[in-house]
Amino acid sequence: MEFLCEGASRPGELAGLELPLLPTRVVFGRGGLAHLGNRVAEYGRRALLVCGRGAMRRHGVLDAVVGALRDAGITVTLFDGVSANPSSVEADRAVALAVENRCDVVIGLGGGSAIDAAKAAAVGVERGPVGPLVGTTLEASDGALPLIAVPTTAGSGSEVTKGATVTDVARCLKAGIRGPDLFPRVALIDPALLGTVPVGVAADSGFDALAHAVEGLAARRSDPRTRALALRAVELAGVHLPKVVAGDRSAQAQDGMALAALLGGWNVALAGTCLPHRMQQAMGGLVPGAALSHGRGLAVLYPAWLEQAEPYAAERFAAAARALGGTDIHTEVARLREVCGLTGGLREQGFTGTDIATMQAAVTGDLGNDPLPSPGPDSLERIYRACF
Repeated sequence: MEFLCEGASRPGELAGLELPLLPTRVVFGRGGLAHLGNRVAEYGRRALLVCGRGAMRRHGVLDAVVGALRDAGITVTLFDGVSANPSSVEADRAVALAVENRCDVVIGLGGGSAIDAAKAAAVGVERGPVGPLVGTTLEASDGALPLIAVPTTAGSGSEVTKGATVTDVARCLKAGIRGPDLFPRVALIDPALLGTVPVGVAADSGFDALAHAVEGLAARRSDPRTRALALRAVELAGVHLPKVVAGDRSAQAQDGMALAALLGGWNVALAGTCLPHRMQQAMGGLVPGAALSHGRGLAVLYPAWLEQAEPYAAERFAAAARALGGTDIHTEVARLREVCGLTGGLREQGFTGTDIATMQAAVTGDLGNDPLPSPGPDSLERIYRACF
């Protein structure tokens, strides 16, 4: 990992941790955005810039990014049509722009949705259309344009993972496109960008970062190195998420949450996630809760999942509780849900009991990574029902 400057996010924050290698080169530090043009120029000269529909423009980030790229001699093609739940149609539109303008590098700017859409576009140029790729694992073949990820929220960790969550419109399927070619070549993380994030978005994305760490700790594929990263991420989120949600815009709070999100993403890449992430994807793709944010969906699922999973990973959940400053994981997660304004169940989000079968059937991915023994349809139904 490369650190651009000193501060709360300096290497001392990672003392005692062994950082397993990832294919992504991580550049972390305040002021890093100014170096974006030079980073991109290492991989191409004609960039497709993928972002959301307004936030980057409203806060001046888009102008700063385009300026930094053009100063480095990069030709920029902008696709700013990514929604909160990116679709195959949006990704295919981005692909068409990339092909038309002969782009040779892709930049994902924004939260997890924008970066995931950029990943889908990067592979779609070589392997599209994007829709049929949803729900598949791609073999490594260098079948993608190089991707630079610039996160502006602290949550998804998509900047260091090999997956992109996209909805295939034709099949009404929200699932992942996965494979080594989806790892970004560079993750440029400038914590100062978090100053543009509304409190509600910070709460949603921050709970996602916490969930990555908790699930990375409990996952069957975890190992001592990833569990150490997960515990540090839990500790950082426990300290800084309440501050950020309370409106703290200090460098210390922003750097702490950016690092928590990065370490959470590291866990996603190496240890994977558990049932809540699989189940939330199904909630977001098919039923009246389609507008439900990822973080809020996870918060709805967490109390019921913890009740089911805690007996099978008691020591690890106890360690997470201690990292959050308490002794009981249920109490600590309930406290953070309250702090973040992410309380309530499925009924409050517009779901009904008749949606359970639809959601259950839509769950995809690796269920066996969860601490629950042999999780299957019965496990999913119990958790969904308990969430009402």
